[in-house]
Amino acid sequence: MKTYADGKIEVTRDGPVTIVTINRAEQRNACTVEMVRALHDAFQEFEQDETARIAILTGAGGYFSAGADLEEIASGSAIGFSWAGTDKGATRRRLEKPVIAAVEGHAVAAGLALAVWCDMRVASKSAVFGVFCRRFGGPMPNGATVRLPRIIGESRALDMLMTGRPVDAEEAYRIGLADRLAETGKALEEALDLARQLAAFPQSALLCDRKSAIRQWDYPEEEAIDREIEGAKDAFRDAFQSGAGTFVKGTGRHGKFS
Repeated sequence: MKTYADGKIEVTRDGPVTIVTINRAEQRNACTVEMVRALHDAFQEFEQDETARIAILTGAGGYFSAGADLEEIASGSAIGFSWAGTDKGATRRRLEKPVIAAVEGHAVAAGLALAVWCDMRVASKSAVFGVFCRRFGGPMPNGATVRLPRIIGESRALDMLMTGRPVDAEEAYRIGLADRLAETGKALEEALDLARQLAAFPQSALLCDRKSAIRQWDYPEEEAIDREIEGAKDAFRDAFQSGAGTFVKGTGRHGKFS
């Protein structure tokens, strides 16, 4: 295990899967500026580690994250720091490799921003999503106002952003905010199963398709398709032909690679 921010951020490994845990359950995993920067550093190391294929972001003690530490906000020491900013903002940019959120309990305010920064969300039946900072005048300069509408649509996103109401796991699954549902206490277990499945696939094609899906928002449709084709060339050249051959012989059928 590796720790950051005096143990408030923990990183463990499960084969090709890196698990990043926010470990401040006594404060519902609310994050200080130091912790946000630690998350940035932890994920940078994951991204640069050639042996790590998939990451999971989760929280300790039955909570995902309640967002920013309000005592730090109230003190004025965190004013001007953005979770999506260039000064080690954890949600500034999407990584080059997939990240899955394993959500137990509250993923609210900037905690919601962490969840929608991830590629997919596995939510336990205890999960609650919401823009709870609406209750005390906090804005969301953390990527959520950009990513949330792209995940669930503008109308539903505006409902969440403007009302600040809680969205439970069942509704989150229904509107596409959660991709998988798990029993309470089982979100990390389910996320690990999903991560192992993704890690077992040939990575070149998975990563180029993921990259195209993420970046196509920035371009008109035809240009996005041109970029999709260009981005797939390496996977076609380096992996597709050999992969097709091994698949014909049985490797990878029904998702089994051993």
